[in-house]
Parts: sequence; C-alpha cells; structure tokens
Amino acid sequence: MIKVNSEIGKLKSVLLHRPGKELENLTPDLLEKLLFDDIPYLKIAQEEHDLFAQTLRNEGVEVLYLTDMITEALEAHPEVISNFINSFIEESKINSLTIKTALYQFLSGLPVHDMIHKMIEGIRTQEITLGKQVTIMDMLEDEYPFFTDPLPNILFQRDPFASVGCGIAIGKMSMQARQRETLFSEYILTYHPRFNTIDMPVYYERLNRYRFEGGDVLVLNKNIVAVGISSRTDPRAIEYFAEKLFEEDNEFNTVLAFNIPKSRAFMHLDTVFTQIDYGMFTIHPEIESKLTVFEIIKNKTRFDVYKVVESLEKVLEKHLKMPITLIRCGGKDQITSIREQWNDAANTLAIAPGKVIVYDRNHVTNNMLRQAGVQVLEIESSELSRGRGGPRCMSMPLEREEI
Repeated sequence: MIKVNSEIGKLKSVLLHRPGKELENLTPDLLEKLLFDDIPYLKIAQEEHDLFAQTLRNEGVEVLYLTDMITEALEAHPEVISNFINSFIEESKINSLTIKTALYQFLSGLPVHDMIHKMIEGIRTQEITLGKQVTIMDMLEDEYPFFTDPLPNILFQRDPFASVGCGIAIGKMSMQARQRETLFSEYILTYHPRFNTIDMPVYYERLNRYRFEGGDVLVLNKNIVAVGISSRTDPRAIEYFAEKLFEEDNEFNTVLAFNIPKSRAFMHLDTVFTQIDYGMFTIHPEIESKLTVFEIIKNKTRFDVYKVVESLEKVLEKHLKMPITLIRCGGKDQITSIREQWNDAANTLAIAPGKVIVYDRNHVTNNMLRQAGVQVLEIESSELSRGRGGPRCMSMPLEREEI
C-alpha cells in the first residue's frame, strides 16, 4: 500500500536503489550528459549505501530495493515483459532498426533480474553483435561507447515518483538522462503484487506534457502539499497535479507552489527545504527571506490561485498554524553554509518526528540539529555525496504512520 500523509510520521516502508555498475560506466566525457559532477568509487558507495539501509532497518523500517521490485513485478506478469523491453529501447533514443532488434534479442534472452541490472548499468556497444551493418545510421550509432546509456541517477529514488496520501504522482523527468527511470516506477506500481490489487489514485503520469519530479514534492500534512517550481518542475504540471489531487476522495485542499531559484544548487525543493519535526525545517539560508509562493486552494469546482510574497517562516506559520523553527544549513557562516549545502546538509530524511538520517560530513548543521533537540543518525558519505543528493533524495517512502 501507499500511505504518506506527512514528511515526519514514523517511516514504515521505503524504496531504495543500491548503486551498481552504472557508476563504473561513468567517464569524464559523460559526466555532464549524465548529470554527475564526479565518479564515485563503487565499492565504497555500496558500503555507504548498505550502512544507510541498515540504519533504516535498525529503526524498524522495511527496506525494499528497486531491482527486486521490478523483477518481481515482471515475473508476476510475464505477458508485459516484451512491452517493457520495447519501451526501454524506444526511450533510449536509438534510431537504427538493426540495433533496436539486436538489443531486444539481447535483453529478452537474459533472466529478468539480470536484464534489469543490465538496463540500469548501460549496454556497451562491444556487448552486442550486430552482424552486417547495412546503413549509415547503424555505423554512426556504433561509434558511441553505449547503445543504451547507464542510469546512475536512479540512486535517487525520490525523483521518479512521489507518494502523496494513498496515491502516487509518477514524474515526467526533465532531463533525457533520467526519463527511462520512471518506466521502472510505472511497472512496479502497476504490476507488482504489492500494488496491483489496490485502487491507487494516480495524480500525475510519466507521459504527461510538462516536467514534474518527485524531489519537488513535500507532503506537509494530510491537507497540504508543497511543490517546488524549479528547474525540474513546471508550474503547469503543478496545476495539473493539484487538480487531480483535489478530484480524489481525500482531505487535501491546498498545494503551495514555491518559486525557487533555477540553478543546480536549488535543483529540487528538497535540496533547500526539508521537514524534521513538528514546525521544524532545515533550509538553505538563501530561501529564508522573501519568497513568491502560489497558494492553490481547492474550491467547489476546481481551485483558486493566490500569489503571496512573504518569508518562508510566515508562509509556513499561516498554513501549518504553529510556531516555525528554521535550521539554517551551515549556520551563519557563509563559506560553511555554501560548502554544507553543496553536500546536501538540508536534504534530511525524517524517520520519525525529531529523528533524522543525515550525511556525517555536514558536521556544523548536524550539531545545530542536536542543539535543537533533534536525534541525528549519521551515515558515511564520502562517495554517495558525489552524486549531489542526500538521504531524502535516495529514498522513497511508501508508508508512514499518521501523526
């Protein structure tokens, strides 16, 4: 089931992806295209991720892995495997029919679990025997090192979809490097035995027109969802999401659209703003002052939109109806703030009210959290942090207890 009515309710079930050989298929020439700034050392990245998963288990959280879930979904419905493979190949933007045919034969000949791992890690040109190449397109595509690019960003499971209430919003990823990730999400949520017997509302779909990513979605309570207008999420998508959300039989009546700067440091709303306790948030200091927020309020027919220019604290006080405490990433020192923000100090994962998982390297922010009475669980992060995503980015809650 899906049940997420807050950012801080005790976490019961979460979806992760343990990094694999897709990280070893990163090269300096491909970093920009594949949205990475550096090449993590896979062995250490896996050790760090295993510690992350064990920290969650130690707190009583059920940890599910993407590769296991999609394998189980496809094995439960073998009749959809062919469509899944064809969709993956088509969305890999391959123009040569010869190569498409060879890739289909290659992937369909693998056990399902191996096929999934190969799709994620990327298929190198040397792995496929094409036989006689008869067109210029065949020969041109053979010059690139991969027939299908690796998916290193699938580590960040927060982005391909969002759990909202008892429903989901599947993302329309803004960057070509990430668009195939939502195919895995769609098939898990449609065909896995855990979900396919549930009448689950879908508030956004992966083939919708406008970009929409899960990292921009924060469920503040059972009435209010915050969504970032960012470089990865379009305001028109937010209005569509709000309309679908309000049409369902639930208690949601407000969507707050936060207009945040369009830069890599402000990639998603959750890179600059996450909730850690009742009325307590970690923030990037640069969003503390005046913000433009669009209040989307449900009415009897659709919704009304109101533009508000106000401080983050005032906006949250108004809608959450409680005193607000903002923990400024890195404190007051500008250099410390910029450094720790770069390493996702504001990207905390609350596993219960006032209990969070964070990267150990952000020691200034972590000490500030402790001083505020927050229980801080640190995980090692020398390699995981190279991907520019924190514990919240790496995890997709499927179920939280009510608060």
